[in-house]
Amino acid sequence: METLTLIGTAVFLNMLAAMSPGPDFVMAVRNSLNYSRRTGIFTGFGIGLGLSVHIFYCAVGIGYIISKSIIVFSIIKYLGAAYLIYIGIRSALAKRSKLDIDEKRESVDLTRRQAVKIGFLTNVLNPKATLFFLGLFTFVINPETPAYVIVIISLLMILTAIVWFTIVAIFFTQKRIQDAFIRFEGIINKTFGALLIFLGVKIALVER
Repeated sequence: METLTLIGTAVFLNMLAAMSPGPDFVMAVRNSLNYSRRTGIFTGFGIGLGLSVHIFYCAVGIGYIISKSIIVFSIIKYLGAAYLIYIGIRSALAKRSKLDIDEKRESVDLTRRQAVKIGFLTNVLNPKATLFFLGLFTFVINPETPAYVIVIISLLMILTAIVWFTIVAIFFTQKRIQDAFIRFEGIINKTFGALLIFLGVKIALVER
């Protein structure tokens, strides 16, 4: 029962982190609205792959090194902040498209690889994700936790994140949501851009 409680607690905390309005959520929504449902879903897959990186280095103890090294943490922090600010500026400065949304998607949609790459980089370069998994592995998982339990927890966390962002992509590609996007595309792009820039600046200011 203790094992089931441990697994349930870790997965629940991870789901709360995925649902919170952070860089991953903003990027998934932005790609779903700006491109297509498919792109939004593959962005979610990229986010899941990013989670696997955090889980891996925490599981093998590299997280301890990051938690003790100002230099390593700072490199991760500023890389993540710079990437989000870059994407935010591009979004804020994007010109309003006069194309029909279906035509737009057909002509400028991202490839699966590009969508996965964006999701992956957004997650893996987010130092808050590093902090989250350091905390999770410190307070929920201890050195005596069996390896198979860590593997189960890791796979479930990746799966729940992918499922959640798939739901996000499906929701934000509904017809009514699309129509609203067409009407307010310029405002939405600037809003998402400003939010990404804000998150990037906020991450850059995060203390260890």
